[in-house]
Amino acid sequence: MTVSIGLPVYNGGEHIAKTITSILAQDHEDLQLVICDNASTDVTEEICRDLAASDGRVLYHRQPRNLGTIPNFMSALELAKGEYFRWIGDDDRLEPHYVTRVLREFELDPRLVLVTNQTSYTTDGVTTTARYESTVLRSDDPVDRFAELLRLLTESYTLIDPLYGLMRRDVAVTIPRPTLVREDELAAARYALAGPWGHVNEILSARFWVPARMVKMSKRHELPAWRGYFANVLFTRELLRAADEAGLDTAQRRRARAAVYRHYAARQRMLLSRRSRKLLHLIPGL
Repeated sequence: MTVSIGLPVYNGGEHIAKTITSILAQDHEDLQLVICDNASTDVTEEICRDLAASDGRVLYHRQPRNLGTIPNFMSALELAKGEYFRWIGDDDRLEPHYVTRVLREFELDPRLVLVTNQTSYTTDGVTTTARYESTVLRSDDPVDRFAELLRLLTESYTLIDPLYGLMRRDVAVTIPRPTLVREDELAAARYALAGPWGHVNEILSARFWVPARMVKMSKRHELPAWRGYFANVLFTRELLRAADEAGLDTAQRRRARAAVYRHYAARQRMLLSRRSRKLLHLIPGL
């Protein structure tokens, strides 16, 4: 059973060798590593070509030019040959038994389209993690899963990380990944609608986490700044579209749309609270 790990990278020469080492150290033998280099200008190409030459499990693909983040991610998926697929960041790490442990969940429950795991996150030198104890994402009801995912998006990012879970590749290739702010969250919502998820409450991966504001994310995706300012509204529109395209019946669609509106209201409250705190910091004596 082939498992493909997709590693999109741009100028990741400082960390990528350690990331690749953690992938190739997996105790699951049938493994493919797909590296998609987005026309890096540092030592990334040299490092990756050397590793690919020394290990037949590594496929190195260099883009002729920088395609942008999302197209490069999707290139890794398109080049993968495994029945199961996972993306990984160029400075992330996997435990050696990651693949073996997560595949066990698919074997125990053939309904699953995605399996996530507990992850340790490091931000500014501080490492945190959290356990996700609910089983709602295993539900056969797509709206229950959809609503739960939207709830998690307003909780802590440490609870669950769908876009860095192991997924069935035949499902992953059907999920569109348009270039927009919060597109990773939109893709996660579509995965929730696509089928049940499993979760392993063991720390099997590590990530460096750098929080980014929506306007900054717009620039990263080469989008106009206004897309960041109106990210919540635009995201809500795309969520409603995802629900409408999911093949739900009338009652399910009504429930899904209600979940979207609750999510929008929760995000607006968070935004208002953040702006209020920022204003208070600007008032002398407070």
